[in-house]
Amino acid sequence: MVFSTEFTAKPSLTDYLDCSAENQLGSDEGRREFVDGEIIEMPPESPQNTLISLFLLIWFSRLVPLWWLRRMDTELVIGSRVRMPDFLVLGEELALALDESGRSTITVDMPPPLLVVEVVSPGKANRDRDYRFKRSEYGARSIPEYWIVDPEQEKISVLTLVDGWYEVEEFTEDEVIQSPQFANLNLIAHQVLNPKEGNS
Repeated sequence: MVFSTEFTAKPSLTDYLDCSAENQLGSDEGRREFVDGEIIEMPPESPQNTLISLFLLIWFSRLVPLWWLRRMDTELVIGSRVRMPDFLVLGEELALALDESGRSTITVDMPPPLLVVEVVSPGKANRDRDYRFKRSEYGARSIPEYWIVDPEQEKISVLTLVDGWYEVEEFTEDEVIQSPQFANLNLIAHQVLNPKEGNS
């Protein structure tokens, strides 16, 4: 059953979450986001973007418990929108809350994740979504750290929430990524942007 055939008007956030929970969003397994009553079908990720998120999963599993980590599979509710970030570090409190809920949806009554990462796909619409819209949304959700990994521009932007606004520091080439929450990260930008070269 395709979601859009069930409603004559735009679906509400509750409609979307109910149907998503009942697996009524169609037969394919594609990723979706929900933005102000519209279902946004996410195109398949490029092989490079998929490897980047996988690299981050492997790298962060050395730093935090694996059950704190999510990759391209967890909904994040922000106001009337539902995003599905490329990579998340939940933290213990949120990981426990998700376990108790029985569903991979971070609702507004749950704590924010410690870190959200988006890997930018080519095209203006994708760039606007990650650099502008999600920046505002994640800040409003009080997410303390947001990374924008941009393979096209070969840089990683680390946004840190300070007094309700994100401050940005950019890292390229062999620069060591500075994370305010993960002091032992020991990761350089080139490693993230070129995951085929290995994770050692």
